[in-house]
Amino acid sequence: MSVGVWAVRGNLVLPGQEGVTPGVVVVEGERIVWAGENSAMVPDAVRGAAAGARPWDGYILPGLVDLHCHGGGGQSFPDAATPADALAAIMEHRRHGTTSLVASLVTDTPDVLLRQTGLLAKLAAAGELAGIHLEGPFLSPARCGAQDPTKMQAPSADLVRQVAQAGQGHFATMTLAPEVLGGAGAPPAGDEPVTQALAQVGAVPSFGHTDGSAGQMAWACAAARDALGRAARDGRARSLRPTVTHLFNGMRPVHHRDPGPVLEALAQAADGLVVVELIADGVHLDPDTVSEVFRLAAPGAVALVTDAMAAAGMADGSYQLGPMAVTVAGGVARLAGGNSIAGGTAHLIDVVRSALELAGVPLAQAVQAASLTPAQVLGIDAQVGSLAGGRRADLVLTDAGLHPVEVYRAGNLVT
Repeated sequence: MSVGVWAVRGNLVLPGQEGVTPGVVVVEGERIVWAGENSAMVPDAVRGAAAGARPWDGYILPGLVDLHCHGGGGQSFPDAATPADALAAIMEHRRHGTTSLVASLVTDTPDVLLRQTGLLAKLAAAGELAGIHLEGPFLSPARCGAQDPTKMQAPSADLVRQVAQAGQGHFATMTLAPEVLGGAGAPPAGDEPVTQALAQVGAVPSFGHTDGSAGQMAWACAAARDALGRAARDGRARSLRPTVTHLFNGMRPVHHRDPGPVLEALAQAADGLVVVELIADGVHLDPDTVSEVFRLAAPGAVALVTDAMAAAGMADGSYQLGPMAVTVAGGVARLAGGNSIAGGTAHLIDVVRSALELAGVPLAQAVQAASLTPAQVLGIDAQVGSLAGGRRADLVLTDAGLHPVEVYRAGNLVT
């Protein structure tokens, strides 16, 4: 456990600010006790620490929060045999600035999903993970991407409840295709709406891997918001907004006579009604696409994610993503023997840097999309996601090129 009081002074990326702010962060134990401009009134109890703050020449960011990550460091969450395997993937990303991580599974048989959820729940209970995400199995085989279409199934509220039980309160999000739930204006399939079941167990519905229409996306998002609103009244909802899983990727593309789900998701993001994920790593999306999404979306409606798999931080070669074999060449992961991109190989700080350098996204916006906004999706923004008093002391100290140099989690240096 971290003890004592320490402080660092430099260019801070603070919530609600458009650019960087010259200022100081004061940490006591595991918490930030104060963060702000140099000229602001520092509380008496920490004034001495602030006055003696260590100078930092680069940037001081909040610890990053990744909503969508399948692994790294040679280990895969869908394939982890032990908690130690999964912890190796967590630490690969933590050392690069992701201090809060959601572990993502891929489509597989129910018994495998329940087994892996139970394994990951142990790490979440120990505070190593921020939650568990299931990408499937209620997806469209037509837009399966790197997922196994033979293991996809009809939506089942019962399976949702089983996953929630295995997750012990740490089941955070689930990706599903709107069209498997029903059509625009049509009742959902099954004995209970899956969006309702997800909301009631504290998981946020996320829509993706879809070949659906604009109307189906609109209907599904509205149904999810309604379910989350009702769950919030019972104190069960993490967020009032559903998310959209890696916008553009794994979706029917935009056509002028068939707009599909993408434009509807963008319209909802523009109104602040959903949070759209973007894999802005320079591989999954053209930088101009990333720039336009940030320009069109409401503030706080974009979450940068990695969709990283086992090869993150590793050399090119052969890897596994659940039941699917993956080959990484030139840092790009693709299904073995095919062309489908099979997840990312970047760390979240790399995605932030790509959004800044390639797409021209302002630094503060890119950082918010990789910290505060995903923390809000998870309902943990009172604990992490920003440099603010009372938050866990998660800090990323970077050089001027936005490469991480020192990472702190709960006030402790990550090594």
